[in-house]
Amino acid sequence: MQVHYGFDDIKDMDIMAFLPLILPFIAVAFLLVSIAWIDLYRHRKTRDNFLIWTVVILFVSMIGPILYLVIGRKDRVKS
Repeated sequence: MQVHYGFDDIKDMDIMAFLPLILPFIAVAFLLVSIAWIDLYRHRKTRDNFLIWTVVILFVSMIGPILYLVIGRKDRVKS
């Protein structure tokens, strides 16, 4: 009984069969990043840590934009 796939088995897999499962996650991630970037750019003058939120949005995948939209939007400097 073979428990794992070898490289030859992965080569023979049909990647297009997984596309309908992966595409919605890619679309939601792109939408979240876009919304977070637009909001961050619009309020860049009132943010204390603009660069930190940019890095979080970019490099923390789907969780980064969600963190920004939940926590970061409240992090404004009152002028």
